[in-house]
Amino acid sequence: MIPVRGMQGQQVAVLGLGRSGLSAARALAAGGATPLCWDDNPDARTRAETDGFTFRPLKTPADFEGVTRLIVSPGIPHLYPAPNPVVAKALAAGVPIDNDIGLFFQSLATGAWNRLDVTPRVVAVTGSNGKSTTSALIHHILSQADRPCQLAGNIGRGVLDLDPPGEGAVVVLELSSYQTELARSLTPDVAVFTNLSPDHLDRHGGMGGYFAAKRRLFAEGGPDRAIIGVDEPEGQFLAGQLAEGPGDARVIRLSVTHKLTGPGWQVSARKGFLSEYRKSRQIASIDLRGIAGLPGVHNHQNACAAYAACRSLGIAPKLIEAGLHSFDGLAHRSQLVGERDGVRFVNDSKATNVDAAAKALAAFPRVRWICGGLEKEGGVAALAHVASVVKAYVIGREAAGFALQLTAPSEVCGTMETAVARAVAEAEPGDVILLAPAAASFDQYDNFERRGDDFVAQVQKYL
Repeated sequence: MIPVRGMQGQQVAVLGLGRSGLSAARALAAGGATPLCWDDNPDARTRAETDGFTFRPLKTPADFEGVTRLIVSPGIPHLYPAPNPVVAKALAAGVPIDNDIGLFFQSLATGAWNRLDVTPRVVAVTGSNGKSTTSALIHHILSQADRPCQLAGNIGRGVLDLDPPGEGAVVVLELSSYQTELARSLTPDVAVFTNLSPDHLDRHGGMGGYFAAKRRLFAEGGPDRAIIGVDEPEGQFLAGQLAEGPGDARVIRLSVTHKLTGPGWQVSARKGFLSEYRKSRQIASIDLRGIAGLPGVHNHQNACAAYAACRSLGIAPKLIEAGLHSFDGLAHRSQLVGERDGVRFVNDSKATNVDAAAKALAAFPRVRWICGGLEKEGGVAALAHVASVVKAYVIGREAAGFALQLTAPSEVCGTMETAVARAVAEAEPGDVILLAPAAASFDQYDNFERRGDDFVAQVQKYL
């Protein structure tokens, strides 16, 4: 655990008692603060009772008397589409809002670091798609290179549940826009921006607010090294804002759409080959085509980001290449479930938006596509003409409406069991049966993991 520093003797309210909220409450108590906890869900309060926390409903102005900060869990809105009532009351009372990420950065460094030869480093990864794979890949490469490291944030453990890092250690954080937009302290040593595509727009009040939430990771603390995907205008803009000029090596630009060879530091992947350039000279090259855990251009982008992060930490290209080859991938993210009679089954349940699904579909030449769920803003019209789709098998409560937006042959299946059965019945050697929903899971499942698990369970019947 990392005890929260600088709040000893203070009363700090904690709203939401899921993983991050409970972790924050425990770390606050360990640092000498008094957490005042609340969750509208009585089951969550019951689970928290074993820690002996004080509960306070946080419903009236009097509940905020003596409170110096409100710690909010990521899923609780604080501005758009409307502030949570507790957040609104805190703001009216002048109580600052923060989250566990802000507490982490506020509390990580200690005086003991002065005795270390190599102080710990923090790598923080954000973006619309690829955050989890990139974060896990960085962690995997560092582990394979015998660099002490921990993985946390939106993946793995809660940030305040980490062990205090020691000599030369690295903490790798995956950070969502929900986390970056609220943290009062954001000071990573290396910050990564993978890409940007529309997502969570209701929560951020539109695309501008969404980009602003991601941008805070780079603007608030000023990382020593910024690794920026520049295949979208927002990434190009962000890189331009951070760099002093084209040759500023503090900014590493990434691309999978065109080769980068300017005077600065660039990493790009074209036709399956990753290239690192510095000062217009090629430093290293890696063939990504045979890496089973990283199929498709979108995973090549993740490989570029992880490569750049590890290079900025001093890891040699050969060690990074070995780590890329030994990476098995993550569950629910281009996960190869199995193969039978020349047909592969791939679980990409994490492809919950149109852009992520498009990238997953582009990774394979012939796809029998299982899709559908709770549509996000903008629908799925952008996926209407994907050439690799042989047929779509649509699930979810909105399956009929979803199917109408597609020009590829489609079948309304409703359930995962039916969709997998129909796809298997019609599949031919060389086909990939791919779950890439392009929609949220909440119409049928608690989360994308449950949806992916159901796909795997149905596939296992045929393997």
